[in-house]
Amino acid sequence: MKLVDLTQPWGMNTPPFLTEPSPIISVISRISTGGAFSQKIETSMHCGTHIDAPIHFVSGGKDMASISLERLFGEGVIVDISDVCGELDIIQPHHITDKMEVKEGDILVIHTGFHHYYFNGPTPDETTYFCKHPGPGKEFANWAIKKKLKWIGFDCGSADHPMNNIIRNLRPKITKQFENKIGRRVNEVFPKEEMILMHKMLFPHEIIHAENVGGDIDNVLNIRTKIGAFPWKFEGGDASICRIVAFVEE
Repeated sequence: MKLVDLTQPWGMNTPPFLTEPSPIISVISRISTGGAFSQKIETSMHCGTHIDAPIHFVSGGKDMASISLERLFGEGVIVDISDVCGELDIIQPHHITDKMEVKEGDILVIHTGFHHYYFNGPTPDETTYFCKHPGPGKEFANWAIKKKLKWIGFDCGSADHPMNNIIRNLRPKITKQFENKIGRRVNEVFPKEEMILMHKMLFPHEIIHAENVGGDIDNVLNIRTKIGAFPWKFEGGDASICRIVAFVEE
């Protein structure tokens, strides 16, 4: 068995989601003075490769500590849609099912290719990474619920389409670019009452997601394999930085 890391490196330069603070890493002890090297970290959990818990958007929902290992680990598929979904495109269920069979209860990791734009990627571009990646619409969300997926991973800054979260207000020029591409107003495509639907629609069903997936994902595209996410057992936690691994039979 080969273990393939689907996690982005994490450090002081890791960009958080828009509007959230960057991580602060302080050295609190050095070997020369205290006999040991020790650090303190102050960070949002929505920074780097992380997984959200239902409590992030569901009052009384499960926190990170309540999510079982059986939910976080299991069989699934890693599906490459980079050839059919580009900047600001809307991910539809057929983009996934045209490539791979998705079974009820699977883990689904979606490769858009936008991890290449991550700050440490081969073509770093934070605006493209966070603000122009493709993302799902309501049809995809309903399909995910029907499939009873365990969790979904995305190799980009959000599980939601950039025009279905705060970015549509923060970056009006990109919003206009989307409207010109689609030929409709953003409110017609993503009504305000359905904002952040990948969080608000799926979390009540305990279908959670991981964002900023990456690492060596390019080496394991369009395969069925065992996949695991390993967050902190964080009581009260709305999310957790985590390690994501594909367990590939050789």
